[in-house]
Amino acid sequence: MELKNKVALVLGAIKGIGKEIGLHLARQGVSVAMTYYDWEEDLEQLQKDFSQTGSRHLIVNINLLDTKKIPALIEKVIDNFGRLDILINNIERGGWPVVHGPYTEEQWDLEMETTLRAKRWVFDSALPHLKSSGNGVVINFSSIAGIVGRSGPASYVFNDGYASANRGISLLTETWARIGAPEIRVNEIMIGFFKTRHGDKTRGWGLLTDDWKQSILDHTLIGRTGYIEDIISAVQYLIKDAHFMTGSVLRLDGGYVIGGDRVSPMPDGVL
Repeated sequence: MELKNKVALVLGAIKGIGKEIGLHLARQGVSVAMTYYDWEEDLEQLQKDFSQTGSRHLIVNINLLDTKKIPALIEKVIDNFGRLDILINNIERGGWPVVHGPYTEEQWDLEMETTLRAKRWVFDSALPHLKSSGNGVVINFSSIAGIVGRSGPASYVFNDGYASANRGISLLTETWARIGAPEIRVNEIMIGFFKTRHGDKTRGWGLLTDDWKQSILDHTLIGRTGYIEDIISAVQYLIKDAHFMTGSVLRLDGGYVIGGDRVSPMPDGVL
């Protein structure tokens, strides 16, 4: 896909991963619509950063948990830009047992509604416009919590509800790929421990002991947390170059899921 003059909707763009994806697309000539709900103190910087890109942009404050407001959001994007080509489904609510402690029903529901339900209704409203694009792209963001759950070094980071919701995202990715084909490619980026998400620069990471942080890094084959640049590269690939990929999960975790165990040298044997 040639990016210039395309239109993207990026959810959860007030800071971190969503903001950097939006900026990357804007710098390549994409008109970017962004949503945010909280972190109002970061809005001024978001506006300043996007004004410097020279690309058209739209910032919308919306609570995506109120699904009745979602059709109006999509119509606002169409009214402003005339089309929609790319949907970055970045909204989530993280688990962090070390932050939230034991479950309440409200916390469980919030994780399900944010990480799973909101994504579905945004896709549903965006679908006809992405189809009309003729070469639409949807990228769902998920977490390796959907595979590892509350276990091992991740057990203070991912709770049960967050893990369950993220496992559900992969099912949505496959279903939406079938619904969207052939006009829309739908893929998923499943991320591990990243700066600003489940890694450095987050409140939960700061609550972990140094030994616990090291146990996470020791379990990661690459030996570090991820950088936003790693995600930008994956997003760029899925949008521009992955012409024959849909319904797939691109796991971006530095090897955490397969674990930090190394392969022992081949023994001499006894023959």
